[in-house]
Amino acid sequence: METGTKLTAASPIFLRRVGLQNYKSIARCSLELQALNFLVGPNGAGKSNFLDALRFTADCLNTSVEHALRDRGGIAEVRRRSTGHPTHFAVRLDWTLPTGNFGFYSFLIGSKKDGGFEVAREKCLVNAPGQVFGEAGYEVRAGRLHDCTLAAPPAPAADRLFLVAASGQPEFRPLYDALSRLGLYHFNPGVIREWQAPDMGEVLAPDGRNLASVLKRLRETDPTRLDDIVARLGGIVPGIQGVTNRPMGKKETLEFRQAVPGRKEPWAFGAENMSDGTLLALGVLVALFQPPATAGRTVPLVGIEEPERSLHPGAAAMLRSALMLAAHERQVLVTTHSPDLLDAKEITADHIVAVSQESGESLLTTVDEVTRENLRRRLNTAGELLRLNQITPAPEDAAPAAASDLFANP
Repeated sequence: METGTKLTAASPIFLRRVGLQNYKSIARCSLELQALNFLVGPNGAGKSNFLDALRFTADCLNTSVEHALRDRGGIAEVRRRSTGHPTHFAVRLDWTLPTGNFGFYSFLIGSKKDGGFEVAREKCLVNAPGQVFGEAGYEVRAGRLHDCTLAAPPAPAADRLFLVAASGQPEFRPLYDALSRLGLYHFNPGVIREWQAPDMGEVLAPDGRNLASVLKRLRETDPTRLDDIVARLGGIVPGIQGVTNRPMGKKETLEFRQAVPGRKEPWAFGAENMSDGTLLALGVLVALFQPPATAGRTVPLVGIEEPERSLHPGAAAMLRSALMLAAHERQVLVTTHSPDLLDAKEITADHIVAVSQESGESLLTTVDEVTRENLRRRLNTAGELLRLNQITPAPEDAAPAAASDLFANP
């Protein structure tokens, strides 16, 4: 479908590589990411845990490490359970911004004997070609600043990420804004149906609880983009001709306009009258095409769990088209079980992350050479291989770098 949505010329890839150690079921992984990424694997393999590691990072920056851990049941529920009893987990993100700035950001959260936690190590490096400071960075170990390029750095704390404190400085603010605005979504149709508390509508909430406010902002700031979203929704859910927010006293809700046989004009339906699939499809489309927030602070990455959930298989082509278009504007990661969603020659081996589990450990890798060659020669689509259970992980990628390397300079 041709649309009028404007796409940026800069590369949409924000996170070039993600490294994890001991995060839930993931013992280790080091994944190079593309603009569009499909995490494919059986239920319980660890696809959602990978996205949650990114969500955890954003939560720590938007609230606190303590709050992010508490939301997940405490550090014992986050660090990997195994016979080795790991006492820590670690995250490394290698990133690039549209400005040309690039670098990496790593942190390691360790548990304490009293059941508490500490930010045992945190390191950030920013390369800024053409800017006055050129390069900036810091390293914190157990609440002590070991290295920092800031002339008057703020005091670190053992229970908080130093990037929050450093975000007041121009060297680190763009990275903080990008990481704190990661869009990781698992939509809840029940929440979307409820009357919603209005907000600024700048960033769509992870479960869709402010969808009405985001639609209002779209209508006011970028009506062409909203028209594109409605047109795509109509391709997924036949008959949909419009959707908007509707005030309900101090709350607001969604109102859909849908064609009804025998009626010249479309009827208005509230969110409570719409199917789960319709509400989920709207949430996915708004997440993919939400406009930049105030001061141009965009959502650089969107991760969506099972975007095909509750949709008819026939809608997969329209959904895939939306994902591929959005990946020209921002980085997109999705978890999926849908062969129909992957049923296109344009989906290559580079788009696929194979997720499997062995002895309780999640393995996230590229696909093996046989699968890669099959897709390269277009003998099958990725969807056909998924139906045949022939998307095979690459064994040589299954033993990534140790945790110490998560803090190594490139």
